[in-house]
Order: sequence, then structure tokens, then C-alpha cells
Amino acid sequence: MRPSDTGKPPYVARVEKIEADSRNNVKVRVRWYYRPEESLGGRRQFHGAKELFLSDHYDVQSAHTIEGKCIVHSFKNYTKLEDVGAEDYYCRFEYKAATGAFTPDRVAVYCKCEMPYNPDDLMVQCEGCKDWYHPACVDMTIEEAKMLDHFVCSECSEDDLKRSQNGFHPSPVSDVK
Repeated sequence: MRPSDTGKPPYVARVEKIEADSRNNVKVRVRWYYRPEESLGGRRQFHGAKELFLSDHYDVQSAHTIEGKCIVHSFKNYTKLEDVGAEDYYCRFEYKAATGAFTPDRVAVYCKCEMPYNPDDLMVQCEGCKDWYHPACVDMTIEEAKMLDHFVCSECSEDDLKRSQNGFHPSPVSDVK
């Protein structure tokens, strides 16, 4: 929906109902999505550029303020998209505008930095423990991470070292003759 300040990005809302009044003015009842910077806590490091919060803030607007259609995906579906278009957004939280409360109030965290996943940031997965890490958190550049074929975190590589020092050697399967 078109903001009054043309320097701002368009507002995003879910159309709940479309109706015309007695003078045939078409109105839409909408439920607003908030951008992280519009919420009480503000934008945080883990919020993606296309992240929105579905709010409990309803409103009635003129249908003329609608600029176009976008798609607000679930977080899970958004992370599976092959190509993210300009019209694609995602939502993983509901937001109570009056109190600033979020649902869910907790989300899974990853990496040494214990941050929620931001789909805009590259992460590498350890082949040992299957945990995910930001390249910078494991002393690696993004370019180095993109060139990796395999990654083992420091904890798993230390575990491998301890096992080999204790005399445990995983033996390769060999043909017995």
C-alpha cells in the first residue's frame, strides 16, 4: 500500500475484506504487516531484509492506496525458494502492536553467536554435529566458505583428535582375502 511519504517503502498488509460504501467508494479492511524497524524492539541483526511481522493492527483503507500484490511466505517456505523476487517476503512472528510482544517469543538459535537464522546470511554446516555457523564466527571469509566442499567445526575436529589419541581409529571397510 502506498505510503504518504514517497521516500518510504510501500506498506504491506493482508486484505481481509473488500467492500463498497453507499457512494460506491471501494474500501479494504486490512491487517498490517510491520517491518522490524517499525516494531518496539527495532531491527536486529538476525532480521532479514524481506522479513515482516503479521500484526494485530487492523484498518480500513481506500482501495486506491493499493499499489500491487506481494507474497508473504512462511519462513520455512521462503528459505526453500529458488529465486526470491521483489514481491517475495516472509513472516515468522506475529506482533502485538499495543504491547510490542511477539509470538512465538522464542526461536531456534544457531552458530557460536547463538543468533536466529537470517536467510540473507550465508552459513556453513558441520558434517560432524550438523550445526550451522556463520563463516566469520569460525574465522573464515564468505569467499572461503563458498569454496568449501566439506566443513568440520572446531569441536568436532577436537573430538576426532581425542578419539585418535585414545587409540580409537575408525577403520575403513576393507576387503578381506
